[in-house]
Amino acid sequence: METEAIIEIKDNTFARQFETTTEKGLVSVEYSFQEKKIFLTKINVPDSFDDELFVSNLLKEIMAIAIERKLKVVPILPKIVVFFKKNPAYKELLPPGIRL
Repeated sequence: METEAIIEIKDNTFARQFETTTEKGLVSVEYSFQEKKIFLTKINVPDSFDDELFVSNLLKEIMAIAIERKLKVVPILPKIVVFFKKNPAYKELLPPGIRL
């Protein structure tokens, strides 16, 4: 059974991104706010970084932050759309009218 590590996330409001440090460097998810929605616009990973499970777990942590802050999540990136398709439990975070 795979275990999900708790990822330490920093909300860097100045750079408008959630970020965490791995042994290969900084991994971040850029965002923008509009009303009570958070638009996830870009995932930045170091060149040699290919840990899809880590990115998925990072997105799960960001979803938890969105739930805590009562935000709707607008996935801009295809990779984040795929995350929502693989994790239907988070579909309630999508604003009305967004279909995946």
